[in-house]
Amino acid sequence: QVQLVESGGGSVEAGGSLTLSCATTGFTYATYCLGWFRQAPGKEREGVAALDSEGLTTYTDAVKGRFTISQDNVKNKVYLQMDSLKPEDAGKYYCATGPLYDSCSRPPAAHDYTYWGQGVQVTVST
Repeated sequence: QVQLVESGGGSVEAGGSLTLSCATTGFTYATYCLGWFRQAPGKEREGVAALDSEGLTTYTDAVKGRFTISQDNVKNKVYLQMDSLKPEDAGKYYCATGPLYDSCSRPPAAHDYTYWGQGVQVTVST
């Protein structure tokens, strides 16, 4: 059974940083997409960042240069380092994964992902 558990959410002032972590278990695909999505109240879920099993990364334009996705294959974790946070970055952040068939969509798209975590809340105050 595939499980993803996010941690590291919280409240931060604008300009600050947070690092989200996602622990993955039970996922055995050799090729895959790993991604972070977010959803703000009243808005659709959007892809934030993703990496594939070859290490290629992609980011939505709004976070380029501020967010970094990375993976620790030993710990089976994926991280999202978020710097220079803005109020518009606030929302519930989800990690997701799924088998890679061709390529991971750029920017990340939900249809590439089969398994989702429960999400963590990120609040950015002015």
